[in-house]
Amino acid sequence: MSMALVDQSVVDGDVVNYGMEDSRSITMPAKRSINWLLLLLYSTFAVVGAIGGPLLQRLYYMHGGSRKWLSSWLQCVGFILLVIPISFLYLKELSSKRNITSKVYFFMEPKLLLSSAVIGILIGLDNYMYSAGLSYIPVSTSALLFSTQLAFTALFAFFIVKQKFTFYSLNSVIVMTLGAVVLALHTSGDRPPGVSKEKYLLGFFFTLGGAALLGLSMPLVEKAYSKSSRPIDYLMVLQFQFVMNFFATCVCTIGMLINKDFKIISREASLFAIGEIKYYLIIVVSAIVWQFQFLGIIGVINCTSSLFAGILTSVILPFTEIAAVVTLKEKFTGEKGLSLAICLWGFTSYFIGEYKKAGKTIGIVELTEDGVRDKRSTNLESC
Repeated sequence: MSMALVDQSVVDGDVVNYGMEDSRSITMPAKRSINWLLLLLYSTFAVVGAIGGPLLQRLYYMHGGSRKWLSSWLQCVGFILLVIPISFLYLKELSSKRNITSKVYFFMEPKLLLSSAVIGILIGLDNYMYSAGLSYIPVSTSALLFSTQLAFTALFAFFIVKQKFTFYSLNSVIVMTLGAVVLALHTSGDRPPGVSKEKYLLGFFFTLGGAALLGLSMPLVEKAYSKSSRPIDYLMVLQFQFVMNFFATCVCTIGMLINKDFKIISREASLFAIGEIKYYLIIVVSAIVWQFQFLGIIGVINCTSSLFAGILTSVILPFTEIAAVVTLKEKFTGEKGLSLAICLWGFTSYFIGEYKKAGKTIGIVELTEDGVRDKRSTNLESC
């Protein structure tokens, strides 16, 4: 992998004007480095959402819930909660002693706004396909099928953001895809009671379609970030998440209106097997938990890449299966245990590769009497 270019401020700044007569080389850090602490925070958000969201959604279906558009709506409507941190940061900006012209740059630029809107529409459709699939198949099977999003992410990332495959990333994709194949061995006897073979197959293909849409969305997010002329900080991530889920909510709200879900919610709550209060509790908590997942994924893409976000999502899925076994009493087969080990192997492979790249990738600049010239090192490990 080629080294990152030296920051343009080095070339345009005071270094050029020194007019050194003798040549010498200076080692500069890579332009893009990973904030490991922030990556850990975003990854934690993704883990909480990816495990808690499907369990709560399946719990809704198990005890009498049947509204697929409502279930999809819950995955994105929690974006309203983001108003709190965004407003806090905005008020903090207003009260700061910075130059007033800097406040113009608080909100993200129009092209990023448009990108988040388009991706939000795709996310709304993805939410429906995932919810429809989960209404017919168990959480463990859904996790298996959704792990194929890694292959879709890798494919779309190759074409959209020109993702270069290294030994570590390619090994990770192959190994974790193999983990999905291993899990597929147990699906024949996994049909829930009362679900026909036709509906089971429908859920199967709905979930695969959702995996494909998510695999497309993540490279599109990375592409949108790369086109931004401003740094993508925590505030920009929050705003991107807010707009994206706003449009996803609009898609799901239209679906609910057509399907008349809003009129049926109260009646469905009164007939819920474990009580009306728990019905509304599941709905509220689901909306909050799903936001953790989306915020985590968007943040991980900003810290690393869409491919890493896909790999992280895939490695969480076996743990979702374990959680389903513990809380929903689903079966844990030998195939699931083997898949868990394989997914951990794949994730570790990618993580080691990124860690080596972050530690060893450096840029070399050469200062001459003519100015600054970029000098790419050829003896660093390619990862």
